[in-house]
Amino acid sequence: MISITTKSPYALQALTELGQSGEGPVPIGELAKRREIPTQFLEQLFATLRRAGLLKSQRGVKGGYSFAREPGSITVLEVVELLDGPLGRGSVGVFAEAADAARAVLQRTSIQDVIDRERSDAGQAMYYI
Repeated sequence: MISITTKSPYALQALTELGQSGEGPVPIGELAKRREIPTQFLEQLFATLRRAGLLKSQRGVKGGYSFAREPGSITVLEVVELLDGPLGRGSVGVFAEAADAARAVLQRTSIQDVIDRERSDAGQAMYYI
């Protein structure tokens, strides 16, 4: 079946925030606060992404998380499957087709694409008098 839990959307929001935060490590508490994600939950998600080599962490006063790879080289599908398992596993018939379509969209969408899309959407929402 096609199953995406709250893990993947939360991780995607936090990764987008991390990408918009500029250079250098960002404390996980800051990311959690900005996106209203429970800190302990985000810590678990980021630990998984760090072990997989997508993120790196730095301890200390100026510590936090940063990307270990370029956001443009990390696909949304990669994040989803790390956190929620293979998308569409065990699907048959029309559900297998739906899973394949979802996989294709998530595979061609990078974290950088999501960051850029959010920036663009935020810019469109602003208007000046």
